[in-house]
Amino acid sequence: MMIFTRNKKAVLAVFLTVVLVFGIASAQTTPLSADEKAQLQHQLDQIDQQISQYQKELSQIKGEKNTLQNKINQLKKQQASLNLQIQYTTLQIGAINTQLTATQATIDANVAKSEKLKTQMTAYLRSVYVQDNDSLLYILLSQDNLSDVLTELENSTQVSESLNSIIGQIAETNNLLAEERKSLAEQQEDASKLLSIQNLQRGQVASAATEQSSLLAETKGKESSYQAILTNTQKQAAAIRSRLYPLLDVSHQISFGEAVSIAQYAQSLTGVRAAFLLAILTQESNLGKNVGTCNRPGDGPERSYKVVMKPTRDIQPFLQITSDLGLDPEVTPVSCPMKNRDGSFNGWGGAMGPAQFIPSTWMGYKDKVAALSGKMANPWDIRDAFVAAAIKLKAGGAGSVGGEWAAAMRYFSGGTNVKYRFYGDNVVATANRYAQDIANLGQ
Repeated sequence: MMIFTRNKKAVLAVFLTVVLVFGIASAQTTPLSADEKAQLQHQLDQIDQQISQYQKELSQIKGEKNTLQNKINQLKKQQASLNLQIQYTTLQIGAINTQLTATQATIDANVAKSEKLKTQMTAYLRSVYVQDNDSLLYILLSQDNLSDVLTELENSTQVSESLNSIIGQIAETNNLLAEERKSLAEQQEDASKLLSIQNLQRGQVASAATEQSSLLAETKGKESSYQAILTNTQKQAAAIRSRLYPLLDVSHQISFGEAVSIAQYAQSLTGVRAAFLLAILTQESNLGKNVGTCNRPGDGPERSYKVVMKPTRDIQPFLQITSDLGLDPEVTPVSCPMKNRDGSFNGWGGAMGPAQFIPSTWMGYKDKVAALSGKMANPWDIRDAFVAAAIKLKAGGAGSVGGEWAAAMRYFSGGTNVKYRFYGDNVVATANRYAQDIANLGQ
């Protein structure tokens, strides 16, 4: 072990370095045990098998004659499958929450350990400081015999070595803490994404139930009425064109027909299929509805952009965006973070406009949008939002139908982690429905 210097300036320099550079100590987390992981995986596998069975049955029903009963059966199977997927996601969230609790507990426990190390270090620094003021001549003259002198020098060496040992421990545990903080951030992001997926799944269950009720109310349970609806293409096209298209952060709701026109405009500029773009924005709006909005006029300070946005990533870009557009950042709406069961926020919000771009991401697309539109890009403008989303999707692989699933996944999470595959699956299914709707508009 290197002997710690007895020079007072060097000691103080080391002390300041330790205080400024090294933080809280940490250790490895202990989340689920091996048995618990195995049990969880068994549950997930069982549910996955049931979901696959429902999907097969759904495909079979869709391939059968288009009758009212088959449509009702399809909606029931869809609801059953979605309820299982909600159960699957709930188990995943539970496992992540266990990891989060374990990681946070480890960090909290090591805060106390770090403080103890700092207290020990302070005591040793005092000893070294005192020794630094005692010259070798003073030590020789102040002791009665050579044995006492050697003992005093040995004590000085031990103090210096102990101080170096503590500094080494702090350095080691600080590295572990950096890993734990990274792990905690990843777990929090995972939990937030899974909550988003679960909210989408719940929304789909409610939508299927509403469709079933509306269908039965419209047909009064009669097959003849259902077949009449299917064959009345003129009425069907009018209904499709006039129905409201769910869109977030717009001054007035637009019809599906209007949304198709804007999506086709974006398609002409980027090559991204209009039906797919509409499906992405529908899903993002559904997420927005579930979490609400923040930073609106009248919202409390806990919903301010200063609280809901990730400070180091999005606040400065948001201030620049609003300044460039002449908007008041204090009352310009942004999305809220996802919510936990107790109503508390999970992760970060701050997404802007219909396409739900976070400020830091928008900064990388605004110039591209402006180059196509010929004006300053605005994330709250419908046309700019559609074009920006299409540019991002195109970069993610949406230039072809075959690349749309992966592009949707990248739009949602930056990658293609199958843990979030419900997002991509649902976007593709919605895009297929919209493609049929758009085809019907042309009849």
